[in-house]
Amino acid sequence: MPAGTVSPQDASGFVSLADALPDILLEIRYFSTYNFIGERIDGYTAPRALMTREAAQALSRVSQAAIARGYRLKVFDAYRPQTAVDHFVRWAKDLSDVRMKPYFYPQVDKANLFKEGYIAAKSGHSRGSTVDLTLFDMAHGREVDMGGPFDYFGDLSHPDYTQELSPEQLANRRLLRELMLSENFRPLSSEWWHFTLNQEPYPDTYFTFPV
Repeated sequence: MPAGTVSPQDASGFVSLADALPDILLEIRYFSTYNFIGERIDGYTAPRALMTREAAQALSRVSQAAIARGYRLKVFDAYRPQTAVDHFVRWAKDLSDVRMKPYFYPQVDKANLFKEGYIAAKSGHSRGSTVDLTLFDMAHGREVDMGGPFDYFGDLSHPDYTQELSPEQLANRRLLRELMLSENFRPLSSEWWHFTLNQEPYPDTYFTFPV
């Protein structure tokens, strides 16, 4: 192996978010059946979230800032093994399997998922410094209203989408974005819940070890 590279099977640079961020909430959708495929995703052997040590440290600071404002972080997904991404790709090619369409992609033709960028052969999640998350309102005991659900395929998920969103929903999206940007995470233009650490420790490695 060339100097400076990391084996895709090497998990030594990763930590559990439950250990690194004791106040975090987890709802690991790809370990469950409530996701856009409708079954547990390959590579998820436990309902846990892993990230690179550097990303977890930055997310810990986000968590502290959120708590100071009355919120906790709720994570849906973090590190995603390449085997899970491969599962997504196989599913997307099977146009007959649309069991979760009413919930996650009602307005998108499954045949267009690749073309429209909803499914790809590689994911930043597999590099270990990307997280999907929302805010949990501690005073009211519930997730904040973001105006659209996690993993919804459509314009509604774009962070800058404004049609039919209330001032409260827009403010909630802005708050999450501000908290994440303040600790050097960058957003994704198509998903309000998706953020990646700017200085990724493994920018060219797509890891394969299971969650």
